[in-house]
Amino acid sequence: MKTYLIEIKLNGEWQKAEVTAKETLLEVLRNKLGATEVKNGCGKGDCGSCAVIFNGKAVNSCLTLALQANGKEVTTLKGIGTEDRPHPLQKSFVQHGAIQCGFCTAGMIVSAKALLDRNSKPSRDVIREAISGNLCRCTGYKKIINAIQGGALESKL
Repeated sequence: MKTYLIEIKLNGEWQKAEVTAKETLLEVLRNKLGATEVKNGCGKGDCGSCAVIFNGKAVNSCLTLALQANGKEVTTLKGIGTEDRPHPLQKSFVQHGAIQCGFCTAGMIVSAKALLDRNSKPSRDVIREAISGNLCRCTGYKKIINAIQGGALESKL
């Protein structure tokens, strides 16, 4: 099978990977670039666990071909904040108890960050719309929406 060499700016650093035309961005991020913070949930775009910021927009990496990312910028949860310097959204998710099992958390935070990059003061309805592609089976959504609003407020400080 023919392979292609692609280059992706992953969390601020250029990375190279050899891919086939059929490989998804999710597969390449996890299996070739070690970005295991991007979760493999449903593999068909229903759950949002694999969400990444792709050229400024939240996308499901399971629905994006790796070849589409060639020369482009991709941000995962690790590119948003670190354990030593967490992003206000990450702190807010913890403070609001918006994390239980944690499987959806990376995708939720990535989707929320993409929203806040476009709209620094979103309404609850706008937040609901922005995370509508992210499925949470544990917390419900009230705490998550509160956490996103809290993160938006803290980001302005």
